[in-house]
Amino acid sequence: MKKIAILALISAVTLVFLGCSDDKSKTQETYKVKFAHVVSANTPKGQAADFFAKRVDELSGGKIKVEVFPSAQLVDDDKVFQELTRNNVQMAAPSFSKFTPIAKEFNIWDIPFLFRDTEHLHKVMDGEVGQILKDVISKRGIVALDYWDAGFKQFSTNKKPIILPEDAKGQKMRIMSSKVLEEQTKAIGAIPQVLPFSEVYSALSTGVVDAAENPLSNLYNSKFYEVQSSITLSNHGYLGYLVVVSDGFWKQLPDEIKDIFKQALHEATEFERLESEKEEKILLEKLKKDDATKTQIYTLEDKQIAIWKETMQAIYPKFYDLVGQDLIEKVLEVK
Repeated sequence: MKKIAILALISAVTLVFLGCSDDKSKTQETYKVKFAHVVSANTPKGQAADFFAKRVDELSGGKIKVEVFPSAQLVDDDKVFQELTRNNVQMAAPSFSKFTPIAKEFNIWDIPFLFRDTEHLHKVMDGEVGQILKDVISKRGIVALDYWDAGFKQFSTNKKPIILPEDAKGQKMRIMSSKVLEEQTKAIGAIPQVLPFSEVYSALSTGVVDAAENPLSNLYNSKFYEVQSSITLSNHGYLGYLVVVSDGFWKQLPDEIKDIFKQALHEATEFERLESEKEEKILLEKLKKDDATKTQIYTLEDKQIAIWKETMQAIYPKFYDLVGQDLIEKVLEVK
């Protein structure tokens, strides 16, 4: 009997010890994240990804470890959704255009002159419309979290400066593959030309296309100003990113870890938007000072913007079936 009692006591102590050890291992569990994106590390998006990795490590006490892979080192945006659904990549920030094949509502970001300014844009992103679009993506097996900025688009050309819609008539304009952008280009009498981004500089320099639309970061960093005689600061369209995570990865996170993750990402989003705004100002000054080709830079007046809006709003009904009339009207109603 004494032997049985001793063995029982040893078993009880062992179970308590193992239980404590198991609890300790759980509290020390780490979650590894591969964050893949396609731009360089020194861009606002690249810097924000690194900011997030550092901040989430701090807030989680080392429980969340993020490894960032910039410049498509791990996977490019054309294949990243596949890798996210397989949980080979846990996090990414593709451009809006990459979402349109799986969510037609994302074409809304291409609609010209829909967003009045950056403040209006961010209110849309962080409000009802932004959440509706996130929910659409989350139904596709990818968890949508936050929107990051790339910048408003500007017109550039080798021919007549595009100040009013009629100035674009007959000009061959490079665009991304988008039904909205095709309609926008046709509405101003230009000829849409869909080309990969890697071919744009050559096409502009050889006259394959006359004009293009890009944020200042593309205009400067890809040196498009070298092969364009004018740039119009039209802010007519917008480019942005949506930060997403793998559904399989997200489901395994405890609620307290999810909260930490979201907090770190919210801080990274504020950082990215500020850096993007700073970069635009810096790049505009660089375009004015560093451009040896003396590309003319034009700023639209209020009256000219009103003409553009009237022209573009006339084609909004063409996007009702694609995007949804209610979504477009919700954007316009945001104050």
